Amino acid sequence: MNDVPRILGIIPARGGSKGVPRKNVRCVAGKPLIGYTIEAAQGASRLSRVVVSTEDAEISAVARACGVEVLPRPVDLAADDTPGIAPVLHAMEQMSEYDYVVLLQPTSPLRTALDIDAAIETCMSAQAPACVSVSEAAQSPYWMFRIEAGGKMQPLLSASADEYSRRQNVPPAYALNGAVYVAVTDWLRERQTFLTSETVAYTMPQERSLDIDSEWDFLIFGLVLEKKP
Repeated sequence: MNDVPRILGIIPARGGSKGVPRKNVRCVAGKPLIGYTIEAAQGASRLSRVVVSTEDAEISAVARACGVEVLPRPVDLAADDTPGIAPVLHAMEQMSEYDYVVLLQPTSPLRTALDIDAAIETCMSAQAPACVSVSEAAQSPYWMFRIEAGGKMQPLLSASADEYSRRQNVPPAYALNGAVYVAVTDWLRERQTFLTSETVAYTMPQERSLDIDSEWDFLIFGLVLEKKP
């Protein structure tokens, strides 16, 4: 690996979407959704190169208009059931000269350039093969239940109700927020996942951890932008 690592940023954006049709090019506050991620990637000092991976002509045009390179993706890697890692592995096959790869999903528009750089730094400083962004869970899994036959509630986790009956006693829990995924390329080719026992976390605040997957999420995003100075 070079003294100055070569880092490839990949923004995957397919044309199809079940939850919100054409969401990647939907405009919010005068900018297509994917534009917010492109802007953050372009501002990240650690990224050597940024590409948008897509099979869609409109997304390609929008990406190029935003000043970013487009990597054509095979249509068979843009289906509803295509694993999320597939476009990353495809991009790595086409561009094999990079030491690290960073996955930036366009559905995380509030992640910043500083978040991208910080996640990369976290991965390198820990000498870990991978790092993913997380945020503290809004609801603790210790207070979650499954519903069994007859509508009876059973705790999702095995800890006793008395042990975590007070909020102050509940240990913090973290959830993937989908904003930044970092990995050493050779390691990712072998593991084909960002998430293993070797992966470290980069923690982001909830206010930058919005993951857009519904009309409600778009509404929240618009309101957040209205309140920004």
